[in-house]
Amino acid sequence: MSLIASDQFRIVVGLGKSGMSLVRFLAQQGVRFAVADTRANPPELETLKRDYPQVEVRCGELDVDFLCRASELYVSPGLAVSTPALAEAAARGVKLSGDIDLFARHAKAPIVAITGSNAKSTVTTLVGEMAAAAGKRVAVGGNLGTPALDLLADDVELYVLELSSFQLETTDQLNAEVATCLNISEDHMDRYSGLPAYHLAKHRIFRGARQVVINRDDALSRPLIADQVTCWEFGLGKPDFKRFGLLEENGEKSLAFRFEALLPVSELKIRGAHNQSNALAALALGHAVGLPMEAMLATLRQFTGLPHRCQWVGERAGVNYYDDSKATNVGAALAAIEGLGADIAGKLVLIAGGDGKGADFSALKAPVARFCRAVVLLGRDAQRLADTLGDAVPQVRVASLEDAVQRCSDLAEAGDAVLLSPACASLDMFKNFEERGRLFAQAVEGLV
Repeated sequence: MSLIASDQFRIVVGLGKSGMSLVRFLAQQGVRFAVADTRANPPELETLKRDYPQVEVRCGELDVDFLCRASELYVSPGLAVSTPALAEAAARGVKLSGDIDLFARHAKAPIVAITGSNAKSTVTTLVGEMAAAAGKRVAVGGNLGTPALDLLADDVELYVLELSSFQLETTDQLNAEVATCLNISEDHMDRYSGLPAYHLAKHRIFRGARQVVINRDDALSRPLIADQVTCWEFGLGKPDFKRFGLLEENGEKSLAFRFEALLPVSELKIRGAHNQSNALAALALGHAVGLPMEAMLATLRQFTGLPHRCQWVGERAGVNYYDDSKATNVGAALAAIEGLGADIAGKLVLIAGGDGKGADFSALKAPVARFCRAVVLLGRDAQRLADTLGDAVPQVRVASLEDAVQRCSDLAEAGDAVLLSPACASLDMFKNFEERGRLFAQAVEGLV
């Protein structure tokens, strides 16, 4: 690992998980740096004081003059670069960067870079498991699991990174071997001025990429790239040259590449059209970096999905219950409603609501009308959802997740599925989406 030139002073802004990984990395590199955080008591403050007592740390309102002592600020994904103190520092000539930019400068192995409004954790995990099955020394992390800088090692043969729009805001040149933006739908509209600004942040993932993977079912996933950049595609239609897709023979659909069927979708343990798309995306990314098809297909046969992502949690009286608590935006809920709705004999009873983060719910109305028997609404934006869905299907309002599950049990018929896919963040009622999912599973377990 090459050393950073250490004659200049840096500041880590934000002392959460990624901030602490920056502290460890910079200390190991022998760089002069300090830490700043807008919070009085940031999550990693005790760890910093214990392990790096010599590092100056300033908590509370950001001091522009202090920030301007640095040649470079490494900004936490949790802080928008439009924050006034950061914007002022940048205007005065201080470089704004982040942990992913720093990672990219030091990574020696090829990078598979994955972003998107939805499904990025599933696809990142799948590609990582495919690489491991192929015998590669692979390191998986970024926005998912281990911070990117903690993955850096000389013996790694492949990096697979999940990246958020927040991380990409401070990423100038990722130079990935292959990059993808799986899909784009409204998310984090409380942070961005609108969909174009969010889209621009996501597409920073393509900077310097040698190959790209495009979702041909989502025009917003397609980057403006030079002709010499190799382009692979995936989608739920028929495949073609350099394309992954679905082929149907004798009523059975199969994942396919070019004109060759690879794996019947009936052999996948993950359900729904959206998961077929995820499997195809992972195959395209793996193929781009030379993973053998046999290892990739073996991984797909075994993969049961990630917790809280359309995860089957139980069956009661002929009704299956699915935890999709990770669906914290409209696009994710749409994927689950359409994917699962088309894959079951009966109808869905949907649990939705929470903190909508300023999103427009109107895209939910048609698929809810088509696939749902009823919706059960809770949380801060339940009324906004109710108004948007109108008379598409019967609505029930509840005060708790336990009540929601009980009402769904009353409404559902044999062959139906109850789907927790909130289209909203969880923080108005729960610690995080994981807690929301666990409490849903507990409530299902408690049904008599």
